[in-house]
Amino acid sequence: MAVNCDSLEQVREKIDGLDRQIVGLIAERGAYVSQAARFKKDSDAVRAPQRVEQVISKVRTLADELGASPDVTESVYRAMIAAFIEQELAEHKTLAK
Repeated sequence: MAVNCDSLEQVREKIDGLDRQIVGLIAERGAYVSQAARFKKDSDAVRAPQRVEQVISKVRTLADELGASPDVTESVYRAMIAAFIEQELAEHKTLAK
């Protein structure tokens, strides 16, 4: 993906715009994570290590196809998934009461 900015200010403006989109997508993903908690019977199902590895494999491939660093993408996704697992565990615990 080719990008070309004329100033650091322009770079920052573009990054700020992307951050807004990314945070919106994180919010949407989080809403689906909350929904997923309703369908899982226990904390092992929430942690789902095989599913985590499927997602990591998928996003590494996507990163490569789209010109992103697979290593950076994997690091970001592992952190995001870990945070969402914690959110889902809390949600699941609330639903189990």
